[in-house]
Amino acid sequence: MNKSDLVLALSARTGLSRTDATKAVDAIFDAEAGLIAGAMRSGTKVQITGFGTFEAKKRGARTGRNPRTGEEIRIASTVSPAFRAGKALKDAVKDVTV
Repeated sequence: MNKSDLVLALSARTGLSRTDATKAVDAIFDAEAGLIAGAMRSGTKVQITGFGTFEAKKRGARTGRNPRTGEEIRIASTVSPAFRAGKALKDAVKDVTV
């Protein structure tokens, strides 16, 4: 399911117009101006009970190797988004065959 499919499904389920459904999806999930991304940028964890938790996690600096030369390199610390599925979501997809 991509964003267009999600908008259509939201529109069908709620009776919203496609335009309003698009605005709702963008308000939540947009990488620049969405609610989830904004909360994570400010250091706040977003916890949706039964679905999961979105948060920004810091990964410390470490030493790595250049795969071409084998030379040791220093990898700077980074902050990246993380999602941890909630129990209800895990249970909902437990028996799905991929």
